[in-house]
Amino acid sequence: MDYTSLLLLGLAGLGIISSNSTVTIAMLVLLLVRLLGLHQAYPWLEKYGLTVGIIILLIGVMTPLASGRISLQTVGQAFLHWKSLTAIAIGILVAYLGGRGAVLIGSQPTIVAGLLIGTVIGVALFKGVPVGPLIAAGILSLIIGRM
Repeated sequence: MDYTSLLLLGLAGLGIISSNSTVTIAMLVLLLVRLLGLHQAYPWLEKYGLTVGIIILLIGVMTPLASGRISLQTVGQAFLHWKSLTAIAIGILVAYLGGRGAVLIGSQPTIVAGLLIGTVIGVALFKGVPVGPLIAAGILSLIIGRM
């Protein structure tokens, strides 16, 4: 077994130890793709994986609105309370940082490894959610002054 496969297996183990099925499943799927020799899937995953993941995330986030559990009245009231207005502002900031992060990751792929390792550790050990690489890259782009 090669070092990349061992790294994926180690990260899957970290997911198991920390009871984080998201990390475990992602690493095992990538390991399976690698072990089965399905290398032609990697360009597709690199190109569309993030977009597909964001679509699925948005579906999950918007389901309460679509199902009627959150009414249009509740959405309208979001503009009347300081906490909701703060949430809107933070949502705008995070979307902006994510956009900067996507550009930085595309233009400087050498930083991807550090961002991914940090994200996996954050997810596995601190019960985080793996949406961190784009936001982390966006924050990094502000720090290093790149976009």
